[in-house]
Amino acid sequence: MRILVVEDTEVLGQAICDRLSSLGHGADLICDGKQAHEFLRYQSVDLVILDLNLPNVSGLQILQSLRQREDATPVLILTARDQVDDRIRLLDAGADDYLTKPFDFGELEARCRALLRRQQGYASNVTEHGNITVDRDSRQVLVDKEVRAITNREFRLLEIFLGHLGRVLSKDDITEHLFNFDETPGPNAIELYVARLRKKLAGSDLVISTLRGIGYVAEIAPTRKRS
Repeated sequence: MRILVVEDTEVLGQAICDRLSSLGHGADLICDGKQAHEFLRYQSVDLVILDLNLPNVSGLQILQSLRQREDATPVLILTARDQVDDRIRLLDAGADDYLTKPFDFGELEARCRALLRRQQGYASNVTEHGNITVDRDSRQVLVDKEVRAITNREFRLLEIFLGHLGRVLSKDDITEHLFNFDETPGPNAIELYVARLRKKLAGSDLVISTLRGIGYVAEIAPTRKRS
């Protein structure tokens, strides 16, 4: 998914982005509070990882601005403050979760998974969609209980389709969720990824239909009787 990391310590911010990108997410870094504030006024993302101590505009101001304009994008706060009153203030201001520095990258990943899962309306990291089972912890996909080998980016593409079942997604929509802003995928990149995903999930209940000149729509077909 598209994740924005707002962290003024560039080394830490880039390390977070690299970790998330290795998992197939589109992750972008902004180190200045004012730039992040302006960016979020005009661009949508799936998750914001937000440091509090930022130059020019604080993380708390960015969070408050998001919630004042009724933007429900999940926000994970990174903070060096570990007092109970500070946590209460952050949660009351609209934060969805927080992580105290220094933190373990494994815990960061788990908290990101939980927030993205909740955003898509799932109660568990293991979900079933017809004869497809998706395990977000292990990043495994099973069809009829048989593991299918897919790449991290193909896994994220599957998540995008499952999170927008029945909705038409243009190539631009998919690109925005799948790639970083500084990546320049080729004109046929989305077609190639969709073709690979279809091939690897052959025999599954997921139907990805191509709408010529418009985009794609994914649906879960009625469960078929299997011998």
